Amino acid sequence: MMREKVWQDVIAVAQLEPGDVTPVTAGDRELAIYDTLDGIRVSYARCTHGAANLCDGYFDGCHIECPLHQGLFDARTGAALAAPARVGLRMIEARVENGMVQILI
Repeated sequence: MMREKVWQDVIAVAQLEPGDVTPVTAGDRELAIYDTLDGIRVSYARCTHGAANLCDGYFDGCHIECPLHQGLFDARTGAALAAPARVGLRMIEARVENGMVQILI
């Protein structure tokens, strides 16, 4: 039987790095929370190519560059945009509610 998904608070919006990427641990998940030009987005924090922590990469408000091999991803959609990254990021549904970033788990 499938359990119903629920929204879980992960971090206060006031604690985010404005216009940047913020690392967060939620349970056993390492997450990257992106303050994009289009709103808050969340993915798993590890690069799909070399498993580097994307929170250490360069973020321009739309794209995150892996600090290890410079693979590039769209932080809004998770799409892999530049080699060596070929597999997109696993994005997590997120919202802002009552000043908190929440993820659907």
